[in-house]
Amino acid sequence: MMFLSSLPAADRYHITGTGHRPSVYAVSELANAALGAVGLALADLIAALNLAPTAPEVTVDQRLASLWFGYSFRPEGWEMPALWDPIAGDYACANGWIRLHTNLPHHRAAALSVLGCTEDRDAVTAAVARWDGDALERAVVEAGGVAAAMRSRADWMAHPQGKAVAQEPLVDWIKPRRVVLRDRPAACLARPLAGLRVLDLTRVLAGPVSTRTLAGFGADVLRIDPPGWDEPGVLQDITLGKHMAQLNLRGTSGRERLKELLASADVLVHGYRPGALDALGLDIATRDAIAPNRVEVTLNAYGWTGPWAGRRGFDSLVQMSSGLADAGRVWAGADKPTPLPVQALDHATGYMMAAAVLTALRQAASGAETAVARLSLARMAEELVTLPKSLAGVEIAAADEADYGDHEDSGWGPARRLRAPLSLAGCHMGWSLPATPSGTHAADWPAPHF
Repeated sequence: MMFLSSLPAADRYHITGTGHRPSVYAVSELANAALGAVGLALADLIAALNLAPTAPEVTVDQRLASLWFGYSFRPEGWEMPALWDPIAGDYACANGWIRLHTNLPHHRAAALSVLGCTEDRDAVTAAVARWDGDALERAVVEAGGVAAAMRSRADWMAHPQGKAVAQEPLVDWIKPRRVVLRDRPAACLARPLAGLRVLDLTRVLAGPVSTRTLAGFGADVLRIDPPGWDEPGVLQDITLGKHMAQLNLRGTSGRERLKELLASADVLVHGYRPGALDALGLDIATRDAIAPNRVEVTLNAYGWTGPWAGRRGFDSLVQMSSGLADAGRVWAGADKPTPLPVQALDHATGYMMAAAVLTALRQAASGAETAVARLSLARMAEELVTLPKSLAGVEIAAADEADYGDHEDSGWGPARRLRAPLSLAGCHMGWSLPATPSGTHAADWPAPHF
């Protein structure tokens, strides 16, 4: 048995559909491979659990895979909230470009405090123009905000963090141990993850993509957010199939309830920065004591070694830091940052996290040691840069009517959802719950289903 360590070769799964996302990099090839990794890992788990005589064949729809790397949700008869805060975006500084990420109020406040200006885009533009990019990036980060100066690929490869990330594995498996899986009587070929309890402590895209994927094959995903949490324009896409609950982890009762949920979870997926769970009284030794038979997968933005290992970040910022937005600028002949056409680092990392969960479950089901898997957006950027471009033909920009499946009665209103991009022989990818806002459900596992 082997741990998941790389993207699979395209000849290991079937590909249907056509088209590709236009980009300097192999975005659609990455979409195929990331979803292929999920399918192959699930097929191996199905065989290990004796849910089928052999591992079922895996098929990825190339067009749908590319579209799912974008946005899977379309409102019907109503409009979505804006995805970005009015201040968020790319700004010209004295010696290049910088991106400010201000969707969260405390991140916006940090950036404005450093710039010393009002919450007005023109005022921010004028203030940023007076700063050196690296100096402003450091100042915003030190103030508790998030920002990324645009670097070239050469600059990133010479940077201490770029050097560190380049030496990391795509999936870093640590702390091997034996895990005994709980019986799941409802598991079958059609729904191989039925009854699997997944505790989701993730935000925004990559982590939620992983748990949305697991829910698509029958897992009971319980996501825990802080009280009053919202991600306008994001939750509609990534809460599909999940029970959405809230707990105040700053309080004793909330932390104790989280420990109770962890004790009965089969899988823990989290996106906390290094040390953040420790501050909640849930260091890895405590997690091992509370839930010795859990499978655990985690991610961060900038990698697990190097001076930026604890730095906050998002896909759009990592693209700026790692040279992707600058390479896109050169490719497009543009005079400003040109990011990937979708947040491909988030989506690819999310699918690989799901594949890592499935691999760890297969290891345990086979009686072998399993381990905690760590991934990062920055390491996925390195994977994308080295991935050969092989697709040509029609460019995919937006979904057509035929790309959507049945209507979805979401927690915000009627909608349509893209058809599933991945299939296995005899195994259905589909979701039993519509997308709903944070706090819709109680902080408890759903009743068993047989």
